[in-house]
Amino acid sequence: MSGSNLFGEIRRFARTSGAVGGIAARVAGERVFGIKTDRASHAEDLKTILGGLKGPLMKVAQFLSTVPDALPAEYAAELAQLQSNAPPMGWAFVRRRMATELGADWQSKFASFDQEASAAASLGQVHRACLPDGTDVACKLQYPDMPSTVEADLRQLKLAMAVYHRMDNAIHQDEIYKELAERLREELDYTREAAQMRLYTLMLKAHPDVHVPVPFTGYSTKRLLTMTWLDGRPLMHRLAEDPPQEERNRIAKALFEAWYVPFYRYGVIHGDPNMGNYQVRPDGSVNLLDFGTIRVFPAKFVRGVIDLFEAVRDHDDEKAHHAYETWGFTNLTRETMDVLNMWARFLYEPLVEDRVRRIQETNDPMYGREVAEKVHAGLKRTGGVKPPREFVLMDRSAIGLGGVFLRLNAELNWSQLFQELVGDLDVDTLAQRQAAVLEEAGVPPAG
Repeated sequence: MSGSNLFGEIRRFARTSGAVGGIAARVAGERVFGIKTDRASHAEDLKTILGGLKGPLMKVAQFLSTVPDALPAEYAAELAQLQSNAPPMGWAFVRRRMATELGADWQSKFASFDQEASAAASLGQVHRACLPDGTDVACKLQYPDMPSTVEADLRQLKLAMAVYHRMDNAIHQDEIYKELAERLREELDYTREAAQMRLYTLMLKAHPDVHVPVPFTGYSTKRLLTMTWLDGRPLMHRLAEDPPQEERNRIAKALFEAWYVPFYRYGVIHGDPNMGNYQVRPDGSVNLLDFGTIRVFPAKFVRGVIDLFEAVRDHDDEKAHHAYETWGFTNLTRETMDVLNMWARFLYEPLVEDRVRRIQETNDPMYGREVAEKVHAGLKRTGGVKPPREFVLMDRSAIGLGGVFLRLNAELNWSQLFQELVGDLDVDTLAQRQAAVLEEAGVPPAG
């Protein structure tokens, strides 16, 4: 590690350690010494601190807010509200970074380049530009010193998760941390993201209601990603206008395809179900954005997901046990499996019922949290569980996407959509299909 990166990491650690230390002290004080604290108030302070930071700690906070029991409920609720809205870097920074990435004459390569950022995200900011041939593009430029920032934030994350685990052992966090760390480090490589963008174009080419940006190799580097500009409005803005049910259903169907066609046909999942990653086009089709967090699963894992669905549908405990082992769960007692099945029934319920319905038919907005709390209590009672790495993004995507369907108030036959995708899934065929598209897109191996 260079000296500048080391000092950057130290500065980052110092800036964030107070926030993480505050979590540790208050959680420890309440659970070990019986000291009552206003956790909701502290969680709001934490959100304010993290929301002002550029970088992955904010992204991690959003991620953890969707992983059941990774953090106390009060913190999860506040962190779920974080948005990637840190103020963008100024034009002087943009000029220097673009010159570093494309050469001193970089501006001559564009017909125009907006000085003001159109969006600011956790790892970089986006500028709209136009190529000499008239193509409108989005240029995503990574913030400075991000590798050292990632490492500093990962140390803070490890500390926070370790402290929480000492107070509450229902979920063993080791694999969750490893998965987060590997995905975040991969996300720094925009060359990988460009390949993953090409991968999604290939996988979704037969689905015209989902649009994926096209990367431009000659205008992209490891820290600069130039892609076609997609016109569309943020999904939340469109929902605020109360669109008709038909449009809500079309958007939900497109998002279902965007997530689950890649998973069930190719063993690939988009691991960032953030509302900011969807745009709605005037015709009701959707733009899918941000391909930094992509997970490739072994074909047998996909088969295990289907096996668990069938086990829930058929009330087959033996098949459920086999499915959990396929996923990577180990040393499962019957009691622990019964608790996990409670969560599986919650997730799979819309897929079991062959009829048009909402994703959740109760009007209680806390229903999902109540189920999670019952599962949490059950896991504590049975000695806890260690989720395999593969489980982390899969579970997060299911919860995150389910939350989007809930906001859309979509009414679809989810079971029919699922069955059309799954069919008679053959593990060998999926593995061959996966290898072919990964090679064609040029996606490097993970790790």
